[in-house]
Amino acid sequence: MKTVISTNGLLSLPAELLEHDAIVPGQEFEIERLGAGIYRLARTGRPGNADLVDWLLACPEEDWFVPVPSESTADF
Repeated sequence: MKTVISTNGLLSLPAELLEHDAIVPGQEFEIERLGAGIYRLARTGRPGNADLVDWLLACPEEDWFVPVPSESTADF
């Protein structure tokens, strides 16, 4: 995949990567220069709610939390 650096020096990740890796605004990344023109980008931490669904499903009260299927705005 290709992307372009903005005039402000910002790098935009393609939407396909954002969706596939559950990347949301505010997440932190580390960039490392490996050599001339070669860089490595890595997420520095897990999203803040990464374990939320597991925590809710572990509730001792039966049927307290029931996950619902995700909806797309394209369906509206």
